[in-house]
Amino acid sequence: MPVLTARGAGVRQRRRWLFQDLDVSIEPGDMVAVVGPPGSGRTTMLLALAGRFRLTEGRVAIEGRAALGHVPGVTDPEPVFTVAEHVRERRALLGRRAAEPDDLLGLDPQTRGRDLTPYEKQLLGLVLAGMTKPAVIALDGLDDGLDADEQRWLLKVLHEIAAAGTAVVCTARDIDPAQATTTIRLENLK
Repeated sequence: MPVLTARGAGVRQRRRWLFQDLDVSIEPGDMVAVVGPPGSGRTTMLLALAGRFRLTEGRVAIEGRAALGHVPGVTDPEPVFTVAEHVRERRALLGRRAAEPDDLLGLDPQTRGRDLTPYEKQLLGLVLAGMTKPAVIALDGLDDGLDADEQRWLLKVLHEIAAAGTAVVCTARDIDPAQATTTIRLENLK
């Protein structure tokens, strides 16, 4: 049974469509990549699929919860909070007891948000998103500011999340098609 379904989905801004007529069905454990150049509508599509951006047409249905991982400008870490403080705050917001351990994916709990590398911001986003036990995790910029090794490590973490049954939707400029269950390619409409 799909955890996310989009039918005829589209977003229009000003005089142009960022995307339209999107039909996709995402199953538990799927890895979906939204691929295109900067300005092609990748982030907008990601946010729309996660239920965080209003569609101009069509609909998106999510069975369960969709959580955002790192989306620059939307879920940036607080600069002065440490990794541990981000986790503590999320626990409090979720009403979870502090005694419950969280896998920090190798992050140093004392690193402040302002000192996190792009790769570490992605990991922190996944830690925080995973705390909500989502059906879908959406993250932006799989290849933004990450070197080849960091991209490989991040993909490994994403595949582990997917293997555990959570669907993953991510954006990238490009991706090896073998790394994704589904690849949605956007053209630059400018």
